[in-house]
Amino acid sequence: RPTSGVDGSRQDCTFPFIFFHSPDLTLNLNPDTELKRYFGARAIQGEQRPRQRNRQFHRSTWMTIPKESWPRFSRPGISMTLLQSKEGTQYFTFEHGRQYQQVQFKFLDAVESMDPNNIVALLQLNPYHIDSLLQLSDVCRIQEDQEMARDLIERAMYSFECAFHPLFSLTSGTSRLDYLRTENRAFYLALYKHMMFLEKRGCPRTALEYCKLILSLDPDADPLCMLLLIDFLTLRSREYQYLLQLHQDLEVHRNLGLLPNFAFSTALCHFHLSQQEDVDPEERQKEREKADEMLQKALIMFPGVLIPLLDLCTVQPDAAVSSHAFFGPKSQIGQPPALAELTALYVGRTHSMWREAAVMLWLEQSVKEVLCRVDAKDPLVDDCQNKKQRYKCAPRNIHRHVLLSEIKEATSSLPLEVTSQPVLGFDPLPPLDSVTSYTRPERQHVGATNESTLSLFFRSLLPNFNLQVSSVD
Repeated sequence: RPTSGVDGSRQDCTFPFIFFHSPDLTLNLNPDTELKRYFGARAIQGEQRPRQRNRQFHRSTWMTIPKESWPRFSRPGISMTLLQSKEGTQYFTFEHGRQYQQVQFKFLDAVESMDPNNIVALLQLNPYHIDSLLQLSDVCRIQEDQEMARDLIERAMYSFECAFHPLFSLTSGTSRLDYLRTENRAFYLALYKHMMFLEKRGCPRTALEYCKLILSLDPDADPLCMLLLIDFLTLRSREYQYLLQLHQDLEVHRNLGLLPNFAFSTALCHFHLSQQEDVDPEERQKEREKADEMLQKALIMFPGVLIPLLDLCTVQPDAAVSSHAFFGPKSQIGQPPALAELTALYVGRTHSMWREAAVMLWLEQSVKEVLCRVDAKDPLVDDCQNKKQRYKCAPRNIHRHVLLSEIKEATSSLPLEVTSQPVLGFDPLPPLDSVTSYTRPERQHVGATNESTLSLFFRSLLPNFNLQVSSVD
């Protein structure tokens, strides 16, 4: 279906899938593979041995390895159906059985009770109920019990994987799940949360594979906006050539030059390639020239990135830079709201990558060159200023990504129409044209009697949480 551009326009596109197909993808989805490369096999054997003794789990899975500590698995009532096959692409959907639907209604009752003990009780009876696992994981994470939070997400992913259709493939890049369907959305969220745990655990290469997987499930719509994250994980994984090739092949389809993260991250890729000592000196020089050219263009297109980036890097800008109209306060105030949201997201997420001394020196040199070009009235400056008029409004998937990122610099820039509406953690900003196969029976709402841990969690993370929201979609 058509996809929304950052300027709010609708555009039909055919997404190239070559970057998602990998025969080694299932191997790369296992964080132990990456940890072995860093620390050696012996360093992680202690964690693997208890898993190998587990005898209650019989199904072979790729995304997670079941643990002895988990409750005995019984199918929770989730299945996957093949909807259609079209031009080599298979379209699937998860389905909830009648018993699972009843559990889902009880989960919504538990959320409205504002008492986390009700979710715990629900999980004791239904230990593989997806939304309960996701919600309790958020509670554990906010209470800084990271190990339990991660474990609950892995359990949810195992439950999903046991429901896969025989034709559903993690590696082909041709299996689709429509985010518009309510039953599919929890799978996206479980993958996203697992991916972020992997990145924080020090497994960026594995996290990158999950990012590719999420993007491949609905690449045209990109409902969680993985294109705003894939550059960060690629840089963390030092997969520089991959990002440059991805940028080259998607530029025509997605106007990636309008995204600050791709503009700056591709320049950073070329810079890192120019620093590699095992590369021919002439090739290194070409990479450096390309890096200079791309960084200067990024700074001209997105001048509002510089000062916030330097602030987070605890670098005091030169007076000639901070006082110049091009990079000064006007560059912040004059940004369209959609662009301000994107730049805040990029700076908040990737500022640590710019702290390296060599990178900061390169940035300083490029800023000086940009100021010379601005003062000389380079035509590129006016051209970039005109392009900024295209940032009318950010589409809903970008707002959803910002909420999931929990990057304070970005969430504070969300527009009023997002922050003034109720947002639920287990289904943030559902599509306005959601497709639902069943609805929750009407019931009388019983207000919460006190502000419990879950209530405080919701209100600290989602200040506009609305107790009266009861629709399953």
